[in-house]
Amino acid sequence: MLQQDTVFCGSLFMLCVSIGLLLFQVVVSEIPLGSKLSLVENDLWLSSNGDFALGFFNRSDQPNQFGIGIRFNSRSIPVDKQTVVWVAGADAAVGNSSRSFFQLTQNGELLLFDGSGGVPVWTTKTSQLSVASAVLRDDGNFVLLNDKKEIVWQSFDTPTDTLLPGQKLSVSEGLRATSRNPVSSYYTLYMSDLGQLELRWESSINYWKSGGPSHLNLSAVLTSNGTLQFLDQNLEPVWSVSGADHHESVKFRFLRLDLDGNLRLYSWVEVSRSWRSVWQAVENQCNVFATCGERGICVFNSSGSPDCKCPFKYNSASNLKCLLPNQCKSSSTWVELEHTLLYGMYPANDSISQSSLQRCKDMCLHDSLCMAVTFTNNRAAECRMITTQYVSGYSDPSISSASFVKKCPYSDPLAADFTFPMNSAPISPLRQSYRPCIPCLIGAASGAFVVFIVVHIWIGFWLHRKRKFLRRKAAVAFKGPDLKGLIMLSFCEIKEFSENFKYPIGPKMFKGMLPHIDNQPVAIKELDTTTEQRKFRGAVSKIGNIHHKNLTKLEGYCCEFSHRYLVYEFAQNGSIDRYIEDSKLFKRLTWKKRVDICTSVARALCYLHTECREFVSHGNLKCENVLLDENFEAKVTDFGLGIFHGDASIYGTSAGKDVEDFGKMVLILVNGSREVEDVCEWAYNEWMEGRPETIIDKRIVGGVDPAKLERVLRIAFWCLQNDERMRPSMGEVLNVLEGTLTVDPPPFPFACRRPVEEEDSYESSLESYSATEH
Repeated sequence: MLQQDTVFCGSLFMLCVSIGLLLFQVVVSEIPLGSKLSLVENDLWLSSNGDFALGFFNRSDQPNQFGIGIRFNSRSIPVDKQTVVWVAGADAAVGNSSRSFFQLTQNGELLLFDGSGGVPVWTTKTSQLSVASAVLRDDGNFVLLNDKKEIVWQSFDTPTDTLLPGQKLSVSEGLRATSRNPVSSYYTLYMSDLGQLELRWESSINYWKSGGPSHLNLSAVLTSNGTLQFLDQNLEPVWSVSGADHHESVKFRFLRLDLDGNLRLYSWVEVSRSWRSVWQAVENQCNVFATCGERGICVFNSSGSPDCKCPFKYNSASNLKCLLPNQCKSSSTWVELEHTLLYGMYPANDSISQSSLQRCKDMCLHDSLCMAVTFTNNRAAECRMITTQYVSGYSDPSISSASFVKKCPYSDPLAADFTFPMNSAPISPLRQSYRPCIPCLIGAASGAFVVFIVVHIWIGFWLHRKRKFLRRKAAVAFKGPDLKGLIMLSFCEIKEFSENFKYPIGPKMFKGMLPHIDNQPVAIKELDTTTEQRKFRGAVSKIGNIHHKNLTKLEGYCCEFSHRYLVYEFAQNGSIDRYIEDSKLFKRLTWKKRVDICTSVARALCYLHTECREFVSHGNLKCENVLLDENFEAKVTDFGLGIFHGDASIYGTSAGKDVEDFGKMVLILVNGSREVEDVCEWAYNEWMEGRPETIIDKRIVGGVDPAKLERVLRIAFWCLQNDERMRPSMGEVLNVLEGTLTVDPPPFPFACRRPVEEEDSYESSLESYSATEH
């Protein structure tokens, strides 16, 4: 009897301990105001069941940078498989500093603080919502609660790249792939107004759309049994797709938009202790737009898995890059890629026409901007002409298309370093000489004139009908896409979206919101112009055709009576000008970031100068016109405004002006002083005397790479050469900054302070040179 009592008491004791531990877990799972997670201490906030944890993690895409997020934490999942399912601020990150922390502040905000930069990088902005505590729930949802235990904010409402079971995706919400590289950062999953999921590249290219009927006010939800459903307003399913194991008992699942642009459903397999993909949106990975990056071609290997092949390789001592050749100095040859479809990426607006194969190749051969063509002859002969160096594609024996890419001869020094794995046949340029036939020319000119008149009458009639249509369309709140996918807005809408120009962010620049596009923040710029509507729309069309990851995107415009506005994408972190001047923000401009900004700006200017269909000069490059987006990536704005002015006298027309302005911007970033006219001569002398370290901004934290400093200073002084003919092209500047081209020491003088007598002498020499030439 005594033994039974002892067993009973022992069992009762263990039961009390278990209940006590359970109660303790419930108590600590509710996070009080003031609670903090330190990066150095690496502590965690756990869900009561222990399946999820919130804490810092090392960002593999950003060395020595850390994010704060929610991950799986179950003991059955190895540490290296504990996938992150939510990240605060998406790409927000902090440096490896003892002062970096994540806190639920006393006023009820979640705050991520970067100790290395001394600035907050993300907050929930919930100080006015009477937050009393926080809880990481057992389903992985992190919530903020008021005194009544009501949810006032939750991580489920701000998904990053992942959906957990029970998490909904409502209209105009979406997922974005992790910014691991320049390509993956453009992939998004978007819930459209018609209740369909769409996989997009950037904002305009849809490469997958969910099935099912189109309904308004639908939401997508992932169920615990591995089914992706669309629910109507009554929470009734109207469409669903299930994973291969939806009938099996699986404890952990998640839906993620992966780096390769495909949407996949994953299940945890206890036996193999690994995540298994049980469904993917795009069955053929090669059909995902830009799946092989900026210049790769997607092919399937012998095992049936997709691989990325590079048809052209640039051999260098330091790297191996997949590149297309530059413009050839002499005649071009062709590299043929059988069973291959190519398409341009930046921008993705290939010219498609119906023509024969020979005509297709001839058109590309005589267009200096054309890099490649794809010819298809199914029901009709179709020619796709690609005029960008950012080319991707898909190769498979089932494809009837053949592609041809320009190749410079090996004797051409511009192409000497390129090797081609495929055979190519040269195409001889036309060298016949012709004697003009005067009567033939007169007849042809007369016929062309008649055709010209007829075409313009037809165009005028068509434009008249188009204007009437647009006037009717202007009566509704949303105008929809007009020129090149741009949004046409009325002046009333401009005032409404900017709250009557309430938030100025620069000279004649205001912040606004587009409510019909995800409440997307935009920058609205007022133009001082009396340009007539036809010319203004033509200029807008040209700028709307310019797409590059380091240029701010033109989203829309207003052309109504005397009002002229341009609507750009909004760069969240503002201009680099404010980071240079602000005593706190400058810490975020590390040496690496400053070099990255210079490289990004050079890449954008190179695109404007050489890769647009028409030469575009920025003409007004300065620190105020270089913005930083939410990922702290540089974007150049105010480009191409000279197009609105005809001769562009206000903004400049030459590449040399841009190169000189770029050199000044580089010195500002290196030295930190805005008085570049006073700095450049001193900086050159310091560099010549072997003291380049004295030029560096003393506020830079983390040190400077001496080799990169030497390269940056040399190319900056070349850009500032007084003789414009001695300045490098932006393509050469970019190659130097990327380390693929060496640069000699620059001579004196350069374009900064120059003695008056030297200036007079220089101008006199130019006058005598001009007189000699004429």
